Amino acid sequence: MKADLHIHTKYSMDCDMPLEKIITRCLETGINCIAIADHGTIEGALKMQTIAPFPVIVAEEILTPHGEIMGMFLKDGIPSGLSVGETISRIKAQGALVCIPHPFDIFRQSALKARVIEEIVDQIDVIEVFNSRSPLLQSSVKAQIFAQKYGIPGSAGSDAHTPGEIGKAYVEMPEFNGRDDFLNALANAKICGQKTSPLVHFSSAWARLKKQF
Repeated sequence: MKADLHIHTKYSMDCDMPLEKIITRCLETGINCIAIADHGTIEGALKMQTIAPFPVIVAEEILTPHGEIMGMFLKDGIPSGLSVGETISRIKAQGALVCIPHPFDIFRQSALKARVIEEIVDQIDVIEVFNSRSPLLQSSVKAQIFAQKYGIPGSAGSDAHTPGEIGKAYVEMPEFNGRDDFLNALANAKICGQKTSPLVHFSSAWARLKKQF
C-alpha cells in the first residue's frame, strides 16, 4: 500500500479541498490509503470513509495548550483546548492511537513542544517522521532518531491542504486490517517523499481568511 497518513479536507478551518478532489488526486498518484486528519473535527474523515474506494483512517489533529496531538482510528471527535494528558486519555479510551504530527518543527507554532514529547514518550503509538510541509530536514532526522531510540513506528504524510500536495509524502506498507494490524504493518514500512514549497502555506492562510470572513 501507498499510504499518505496526513491529509486535510474542507472540514479543516484552513483548507477548502473537497473530498471528491482528494479521491481523484489519490487515484492519479497511486495513493491507495489515507488518513484524514482535519483540525478539530472528524466529520470529513467519516464522510470520506463512505465514498472513498480505498481505506480511510479517521484521524484528527487536536490542539492542546502545548501543541497538536493526532488521534488515529477515532470513533468520536475530541475537542481542542484540553490538556495533553486529557487529550491522550480520550484518544486511548476509544482504543485509538496517539500520533505526534510534525514533531520538532521549529517553524510551526502548533508543533507539540519537544519537552512534552519526551514527557509522554511512553504513551506515543506513532510519530510522524516525515511531513512534507516541515521545511527543515533537521526536524525529520530528529524525529527518525527519536522513533528509533524508543522503538516507535514512524509515519509520513503530505499534510496536504491542496490537491497537488497529496502523495508528496507517504509510506509503503503491507496491507492491514484494523488498528493493531496497522501498527505491525507500519513497523515494516518504508518512508517515501519530498518537501513541498513553503509557498503552499499561503493557500492555507487564504483558506483560513475566507472561512473567517
